[in-house]
Formats: sequence, structure tokens, C-alpha cells
Amino acid sequence: MARMTPLFRRSTPAAPGDRLVTLVRKPGCHLCDDAQAVVEKVCGELGVPWERKDITQDRALHDQYWEQIPVVLVDGRQHTFWRVDEGRLRKALGD
Repeated sequence: MARMTPLFRRSTPAAPGDRLVTLVRKPGCHLCDDAQAVVEKVCGELGVPWERKDITQDRALHDQYWEQIPVVLVDGRQHTFWRVDEGRLRKALGD
């Protein structure tokens, strides 16, 4: 059987503990509160670690994401912004 090129090979999914979800938010943001509730639920159920970053405390995050908060990153890559869809986040985390 012919070997597949790396472009078409499926990568082995990372274990839940090897993933990282980052919620970029700011104080007093109701959409951020909603996003955090979804992130806490999904990550808690799947055993995926997550962190919260305050956009008002990080100039680089502020410059990059100010108009999109809340922003969810999965393994350092932007997954979504404004509204977090639970099903889509689960799928991105491999559930």
C-alpha cells in the first residue's frame, strides 16, 4: 500500500491534559462572563486545563484582540470570539 504524504496523514489527537484553552477577557464584560461559563463547563468535563488572561493587563493581547473580546484560544490559536459555542469547543478539543 502506498504511503500517504504528511499533508493527508491524520495527526494523533493530543491528550486532554496536553491541551490548553485560553480565555482572553476584560473585567465588567457580560459576554466574557458567558464565555467563561462555557469554557469552565467544557474544560471541566473533558479534563482540559484552561487559563484566563485580562486584556487590560497585557498590551500585546490588547492590541491584537481588543475589538473581538472575549476571545478563546485553543493551544495558542484563535478558536472563536464574542460568543462561544459549546459544541464547537468540544469538537475542537476532540470530544
